[in-house]
Amino acid sequence: MATPPQNPRTGWLAFLGEALRSGDRDFTRGSLKQAVALLAVPMVLEFSMESVFTLVDVFFVARLGSDAVAAVGLTEAFMTLVYAVSFGLALPVTAVVARRIGEKDPDGAAKASAQASFVGIAVAVFVAVPGAWLAPDLLRAMGASNSVVAVGSGYASVLLASNIVIVLLFLNGAVFRGAGDATVAMRALALANGINIVLDPCLIFGLGPFPELGLVGAAVATTIGRSVGVAYQYFVLFRGTARLRVRARHLRFDGALVLQILKLSVGGIGQNLVETASWVVLVRIVSLFGSAAVAGYTIAVRILIFALLPAWGFGNAAATLVGQSLGAKQPDRAERAVLLSGTYNMVFLAVFGVVFIPFSSFWVSLFTNDPEARIVGAECLWILSCGNLLYAWGVVLVQAFNGAGDTTTPFWIHIVCFWFVKLPAAFILARVLDFGTTGVWIAVTSAYCLSAVVAYVIFRRGSWKTRVV
Repeated sequence: MATPPQNPRTGWLAFLGEALRSGDRDFTRGSLKQAVALLAVPMVLEFSMESVFTLVDVFFVARLGSDAVAAVGLTEAFMTLVYAVSFGLALPVTAVVARRIGEKDPDGAAKASAQASFVGIAVAVFVAVPGAWLAPDLLRAMGASNSVVAVGSGYASVLLASNIVIVLLFLNGAVFRGAGDATVAMRALALANGINIVLDPCLIFGLGPFPELGLVGAAVATTIGRSVGVAYQYFVLFRGTARLRVRARHLRFDGALVLQILKLSVGGIGQNLVETASWVVLVRIVSLFGSAAVAGYTIAVRILIFALLPAWGFGNAAATLVGQSLGAKQPDRAERAVLLSGTYNMVFLAVFGVVFIPFSSFWVSLFTNDPEARIVGAECLWILSCGNLLYAWGVVLVQAFNGAGDTTTPFWIHIVCFWFVKLPAAFILARVLDFGTTGVWIAVTSAYCLSAVVAYVIFRRGSWKTRVV
């Protein structure tokens, strides 16, 4: 990545120090390698924090049995829809803020940041009420047994009702990333994650003065942690950073700007809903093979997410650089930023492939003692990890389109690859050709590799460089 000073030890320490502190570096000038690295480091760490959320929950919940783990997995299928909306709203926010920063218009960036919160709160409330009320029915619709519904209804209700903090956490993080202040987003996730790690065992098992809430305790701990993270984000937004500060005048409702964000969000929400809804259907297919299969799948995907979420850090670094470079009228710099980010991400995920593929049984065994769940989870983990090199490019290329304000192209790529390829292939391989869950994992890996290839072909055509935001 970026080349440190001559003394290796002090050079890398100085580089990490610069990457992890907020500053006023202009990412539209100077070394592009340094720009990618300085943005990617805090973004990778930020998304590592988000992946730790998922691992911590499943680690403690696994002690409650396979029904509890299955309940988490089925609930996660619905929460991915919330994440899809959150990511979809965040994509245009990053694009708009990055463009304004590239155009040297921090006031416009601050105004977009404030208006994004209005959009996020409205959408979150619309989802929270019916989601919390219908939680048991949603679990049944996913094929949950009566025992799983009994264990998981409270957990699902709390998470669905509290989705507003998830939406705001993603939106505010997108603001800071678009502005180039990725360290603030990282710190918010670190704070939220630290609180979750402490509260999870306390509220699940009733340690010390805390009540024993069982599976519900995991949802409460996560919600408290994320809420504190959101409070920190707003504190920094109103206090201000070197690049961005929200003032009272920015809070005046601007219908035109909100409408612009919503228009750009259609493609962003669409692409994420298409992808995550396909995972909901996929879980339904896996549930045909029993609770142990769902538990094994849940654990394997949580472990894989530990690698894939940080990989989104490189994608978001590319999105920020694309947005700011296009704002500064430097499309060639934007393209080079994407190619550098993709190369670095490929190396990053290759390391995880080497760790996951030969040792998949070991990693899954850390989370469950159920023999059947371990077998299914281990196979799922190593087959999905075989696609890591192309996943790396897919993540960066999709985010490059989004950073340019082109949220429509990823939407159509996801429609074709995930609904016309992944789901039919998963069902045919699993049920018609009788490959069982193995067929599901093969279909998933193939579809994601195909999406990366298609994205690269479209990226090289260059039409994204002319998008107006």
